[in-house]
Amino acid sequence: MDVHEMAAALRAGDRRALARAITLVESQRADHRARALDLLGALGRDRQALRLGLSGTPGVGKSSFIETLGLRLTGQGLRVAVLAVDPSSARSGGSILGDKTRMEQLSRDPRAFIRPSPSRAQMGGVARRTREAVALCEAAGFDVILIETVGVGQSETMVAGLCDIFLLLMAPAGGDELQGVKRGIMEMADLILVNKADGDLLTTATRTQADYAGALRLLRHRPQDPEGFPKALCVSAATGAGLDAAWAEVMALADWRRAQGHWARNRASQAAHWFVEEVRQGLLSVLDQEPARSAMADLGARVAEGALTPETAAAQMLARLRQDRAG
Repeated sequence: MDVHEMAAALRAGDRRALARAITLVESQRADHRARALDLLGALGRDRQALRLGLSGTPGVGKSSFIETLGLRLTGQGLRVAVLAVDPSSARSGGSILGDKTRMEQLSRDPRAFIRPSPSRAQMGGVARRTREAVALCEAAGFDVILIETVGVGQSETMVAGLCDIFLLLMAPAGGDELQGVKRGIMEMADLILVNKADGDLLTTATRTQADYAGALRLLRHRPQDPEGFPKALCVSAATGAGLDAAWAEVMALADWRRAQGHWARNRASQAAHWFVEEVRQGLLSVLDQEPARSAMADLGARVAEGALTPETAAAQMLARLRQDRAG
């Protein structure tokens, strides 16, 4: 397909075209990057979906929660896209990309689309091109886009710059009130959902939810929140308990933010942030090109030998880049 054929197929809801388009925007080849930019420009931004960010520590049940919630939403006639970011190996660079096997029922649902992507060591819990994948899913007509992060801890806040509402899944007995007031991912969350609130863990989950609810009351009120938000709730991905109440809170918050103008302002702010981030990443890519790559290798070898300190070598490298730009 050329770019315009792919754009037309995407807007018609072609799932295969969507998969190919995401592969295109994730490619690191220069010619593919040029085509990806043409494609994004041809699509426009007239369609908007509800973007939900979802984070939590490994093993908290993110995939199970997404499948249970996703099936409920598709059962209501909504089209749901899941963008799952998997951690990449620091040794081999590979990723398992196994989220489809975890979401077996949802992956077979014709109203759902699941796309795992490698993080490629990108910090913040999301892949570098996740935002562009979100735009492609919106163009394809999906109503709800769930962005599942790597799930590594409290520094995983970049997903908040991609979504309209940020959900944080916590495990029962995941911490006390002190954990709840720690800055970082906690203060980014719009809803804290204590998962696995069933069976023998129900009492523990209820106590954990109360701890987080108390901690949230100590945080400074955010202008983009109505009274009572952020909230902590109990849910169970295994039984479905609490999911309808959690979804009702999501929709109430989304409707309030739209009515108050926070939705549009947030999206504008996110676009400006990602413009700066794209420029920053583009500048970093210069270091992978000649002659900067050779200079980096030479200075890196001298640092390893102890001939230069890392700080001095960095200063020399920056001086070379400034000199090259001036020349």
